[in-house]
Amino acid sequence: MMLLGFRKRSLVRRLVLLAASWTLIVLLAAGAFLTAQFRDAAIRRFDQSLAVLTDDLYAGSAVEDGVLKAPFLTDIRATRAYSGRYWTIFAQRNGSLRAVERSRSLFDSDLMLSTAQVDRLTADPGKTQFFDMHGPQDKPLRAAAILARLPNYPDPVVFIAAEDRSPIDADADRFGRITIFALLLLGAGLILAIVVQVRFGLQPIFRLRREIADVRRGKAERLAGPYPVELEPLAEELNGLLAHNQEVVERQRTHVGNLAHALKTPLSVMLTEASQQGGSLAEVVERQAQTMREQVDHHLRRARAAARSQTSGERTPVEPILDELAVTLERIFQDKNDGRGVEIDWRCPEDLCFQGERQDFMELAGNVMENAGKWSKARIRAEAKPDGEGKMLLTVDDDGPGIPPEQRAQALKRGQRMDEHTPGTGLGLSIVDELARAYGGSVTLDDSPLGGLRVVLSLPRAEG
Repeated sequence: MMLLGFRKRSLVRRLVLLAASWTLIVLLAAGAFLTAQFRDAAIRRFDQSLAVLTDDLYAGSAVEDGVLKAPFLTDIRATRAYSGRYWTIFAQRNGSLRAVERSRSLFDSDLMLSTAQVDRLTADPGKTQFFDMHGPQDKPLRAAAILARLPNYPDPVVFIAAEDRSPIDADADRFGRITIFALLLLGAGLILAIVVQVRFGLQPIFRLRREIADVRRGKAERLAGPYPVELEPLAEELNGLLAHNQEVVERQRTHVGNLAHALKTPLSVMLTEASQQGGSLAEVVERQAQTMREQVDHHLRRARAAARSQTSGERTPVEPILDELAVTLERIFQDKNDGRGVEIDWRCPEDLCFQGERQDFMELAGNVMENAGKWSKARIRAEAKPDGEGKMLLTVDDDGPGIPPEQRAQALKRGQRMDEHTPGTGLGLSIVDELARAYGGSVTLDDSPLGGLRVVLSLPRAEG
C-alpha cells in the first residue's frame, strides 16, 4: 500500500483500504465455499460407491436353513486386514445388533453403530443412510447402511459398508490450499489494479494540487494544464479567480499610490509654509505636519503590504539584501565606537527566499538592523535560516543595552521610544511588527547572547 503515496488517513487511502479489505474477504469466503463444494461433491461420489457395495450385500445375501449367508464379493480390498474397505452384516434383536458376517479386512475389529444411527435406520427401513464414524486403527470412515428384512429370516438385518475417508479429506484440504493461494494471487492482482487505477486515475488531481501549490509559493502565476474534460472547468475557474485577485491587488496598489500623492502634496505645502513662517504656531504646524506625514507613510506601507501578501506570488532572495544592508549600515555607523565603526556579521543560505516583495523585506530587515546599529556598541549579528515548512527566521543580535522584559511589549507599540535622546520617530519596531503580521508572521524580542537585544522575525518562506 505504500505505492499509493497518499497522506495518512486520507479519504482516498481509506477507500482503497476498504476496497482491498472487502476484496480479500469476498475471495476468502469464495475459497471456503469452493472447498466445501469440492468436499461435498467428493463425498457424494464416495457415498455412491458405498451404496453400490451395500446394495450388493443386500441383494446377494441369502438364508439357508435359517442361517444368514453373505454373498461372495470380488472386492479384493475387503479381504486384506485394515485395508480401509470394510463391510458387516448385523442382525437386530431386541434393539441390539449382532454381527452375523463381516469382511476379512476388519481382522479383529468391528464396525459399531451408535444408538442414534440405529434409530435412523429403524425409522426408515429400506432406505440407505450415510454416516461418519471411526473404524479400525481409529481411522475416520464414511459408511452406508440399510436396514431390511429377508425372507425366512425372523430378525431385521442391517447391511453396512464403510471406507476410509482420509484420502477424500486430504484431497479436499489440498484443493482448499490451492484455491486459497490462487484466490489470494487474484486478490493481490485486483488490489494492485485498484492501486494503479486510483494512482493514474487521480494523477490529474495530484497535478492540479501541485500547480496550485506552485502558484501559492510564487513559482507560477496560473495553472498551466492541460487537464481532463472533467477537471478543465475547475482549472479555468481557478485561473479566473487568480486573475481576479491579481486585478484587485493592482487596483488596491493604484488606490494606495493615488492616496499617497493626494495626501503628501498638501502636507508638503504645509511644511514648506510653516518653515517660512516664524513663531510658535508655525513650529506646532510643522511638527504636527511632519508627524502626519510619518503616520501616512506608515499606514500606506501597511496597506500595501496587506494587499501584496494576499497574492503570495513574489520570491525575494534574502542573501543579497542582507549583504546590501550590512554594507550600507557599516558605512552609516562608521563613526561609532571611537571611529572603529560597527562590525556586522551575517549568515544566510544562498537559496533562502522570502515570500513577498523585495521592498517589504528591505523594510523589515532594514528597520531591525538599523535599530540594532543605533543601540549597539560595536557588534551586530544577523542570521536568516529556514524554520519548518513555509517559514523562515531572521534573528538580529546586538551588544547594546537591550530592553528590560517588562518594556518589550511597549517597544512594539507605534511611536514608542525607549530613549528620547536617540534620533528616530519610535516607529521602527512598530513598522516591523505590523508589516510582519500583515504577512502572517511575528516579531519576538529576547535577550541576546551578545548582551543586548535579540529581535526574531518569523516570516513566510518561498519554497522550491
